[in-house]
Amino acid sequence: MYRELHEEVGLRQQHVKILGRTREWLRYEVPERWLRREWRGNYRGQKQIWFLLRLVGRDNDVCLRATEKPEFDAWRWNDYWVPTEAVVEFKRDVYQKALAELARYLERQHAVHSRRRKVAAEPEDGAQGAIGERG
Repeated sequence: MYRELHEEVGLRQQHVKILGRTREWLRYEVPERWLRREWRGNYRGQKQIWFLLRLVGRDNDVCLRATEKPEFDAWRWNDYWVPTEAVVEFKRDVYQKALAELARYLERQHAVHSRRRKVAAEPEDGAQGAIGERG
């Protein structure tokens, strides 16, 4: 996964934190009309394990020119479900399954973050309480 991450977007292990991954391989087949002639008969699609990552580095750590043959020419942040609307139709089911399965890790992260927000009730001695974030 880290090799692929570096090849595609120039990020290294220290730039990300793994939040979760799909339990099973997710597969899609490429329709014949989408295949290059030289691939027909040899290539049918892909099987993938998907990972949910948190960027712990900076946006400028992303480098689409990290390898000789870049796979992308631009990137941007999107809302979580946008890729299911933007992806080519034959991959849509895999995207929906992957994002649905990985969403539970986002919910878990949100719950952990919410628990870190502590609202101090008014102390027993009547002194003022405080509202703040911890950790």
